[in-house]
Amino acid sequence: MSARTGILAGGNWIVDRLKVIDTYPREETLANILSESVGSGGSPFNLLVDLAKLGADIPLAGIGLIGADAAGDWIIGHCRAHGIDTRQVRVQPGVPTSYTDVMTVHATGRRTFFHHRGANAWLDNAHFDFASSQARHFHLGYLLLLDRLDQPDAMFGTVAARTLARAQAAGCTTSVDVVSEDSERFVQVVWPALPHVDYCLLNDLELERTTGLRIRRENGIDVGAVQMAAQRLLEAGVREWVVVHFPEGAAALGREGRFHLCGCLRVPPTQIVSTVGAGDAFAAGLLLALHESAPIETALKYGVCVAASCLHGVGASDGIGPLEESLGLEARFGVGSL
Repeated sequence: MSARTGILAGGNWIVDRLKVIDTYPREETLANILSESVGSGGSPFNLLVDLAKLGADIPLAGIGLIGADAAGDWIIGHCRAHGIDTRQVRVQPGVPTSYTDVMTVHATGRRTFFHHRGANAWLDNAHFDFASSQARHFHLGYLLLLDRLDQPDAMFGTVAARTLARAQAAGCTTSVDVVSEDSERFVQVVWPALPHVDYCLLNDLELERTTGLRIRRENGIDVGAVQMAAQRLLEAGVREWVVVHFPEGAAALGREGRFHLCGCLRVPPTQIVSTVGAGDAFAAGLLLALHESAPIETALKYGVCVAASCLHGVGASDGIGPLEESLGLEARFGVGSL
């Protein structure tokens, strides 16, 4: 492991078409678009751009599919501008680059997504070349939004699980992220991957859907239920840490039984531009710390601070700056309690 360095991220490569609106309308009513822009979208794209903007002095590389179109060209150009290796981001003939229309309500920062699956739907196990990479860590996202990787596999349960097993066999530690889908597919898609995952990253909704345990109550997060749900995932095979992030903060449960909590930064609502990409920003901070062998307490702190930075921009990575700036937000805003 000492000879390996860097983060390799694969999965969804998306162009986000970002629109800030005055209100989210009911059907057959009108909302006004206040501003619009284009940004990165999808777990690997957001994660790698965030790491580059944080100043991560490690190799960064991606795996995925794009279309032969202007959106695909924009993804490659954006990555090159941030020093991200795109040799394994390949063109899938005959299909468009995946995109998402992201509607963000100006007053609340809350967002709604309208997604076109595009080239991402064709991403398969064969597209992942781990032999040519010396990355220390491999991140895959989003499960439930990768049509071919979510399919059953006779030996591993799902194709994604097979891909993660290959990454570990090549010498990488692994992590996964999941899309917040409103469905009942979590058990059949997420659970088979867990024995091949070192760090499982979920938000509160995804944790509930994956385990069937209710962790959000009327008065907020039930920390005891978070710990119980995380324990279920460890028993299902997660090798190192189950990490859960939610608006109030984050929690981590390790295989040896240690449980850690970290409150979110108290960013004033008036300073929250958008919550787009906050989960990926949290993952970027967390994985950067873990890559450098930092303790989990430090990794959680990095995660919540980078997520707080993300809230200050319209796009997923617009608010991200150097790591020291993100960490400085703790003194500026303070940390909430759980």
